[in-house]
Amino acid sequence: MKVILISHTPNPEKTVAAAARLCYSPATVEKVLDGMTDEKAAGFVSMLSEIGHESPIEHATFTFGIEGVSRSLLAQITRHRIASFSVQSQRYVNENCFEYVIPPEIEADPEAKECYIKAMDRIQDDYDKLTDILKQKHYKIFLEKGQDEKTATRNAEKKAIEDARFVLPNACTTKMMLTMNARSLHNFFAHRCCYRAQWEIRNLAKEMLKLVLEVAPNLFSKAGPPCLNGPCPEGKMSCGNTKAVREEYTRLKNVL
Repeated sequence: MKVILISHTPNPEKTVAAAARLCYSPATVEKVLDGMTDEKAAGFVSMLSEIGHESPIEHATFTFGIEGVSRSLLAQITRHRIASFSVQSQRYVNENCFEYVIPPEIEADPEAKECYIKAMDRIQDDYDKLTDILKQKHYKIFLEKGQDEKTATRNAEKKAIEDARFVLPNACTTKMMLTMNARSLHNFFAHRCCYRAQWEIRNLAKEMLKLVLEVAPNLFSKAGPPCLNGPCPEGKMSCGNTKAVREEYTRLKNVL
């Protein structure tokens, strides 16, 4: 897994503070940033957190580049609908040597790992065979329609991999660009930093949290699973490790 913060709103905390100031003062839009020091911005951000006024933090957005994650993770992360996604297409990118994620529990068991890798190899063979069969079929059809050889080859491959991709596994890796505003990120961290989240998306959420803490530490000072700031909301489904969770995220935030 590789995660980078590609871009973000310039001065995200000041931007959020300016939005908050506009809500609570007669300041004009031309002067809403006048005298807005880092300290004052931090104060506004803290106030918003205390009173539960979340809409001003939507004005700060963050764009991440993510790769080396599975299609299984993709299915989960796109459930966070207040976000923008650009994902590498299996319709246009030939997976003739696809990479895949190995779950830690399988990685740790030699017998399971051997079985898993064999399954991935079989899928690769099936994908390649399907692509070749369909490509030859479509190539002939495109030639009959009057396309030149180069164009027919290109179009035949594209049409072939559109259908061959159906055999690819959830383990197959993908790449994406992801943009969320700060409010949506808080929601994302609350759900995906939780110990009950699947290991892969939890690891991704932690890496994303580290990155935003570096550029907006006050804005995300309380970000993370809900049990950091109160009781666990999971009820009987709780992981039961509240103490360990709090210690982990205290270390993470203190290091940064």
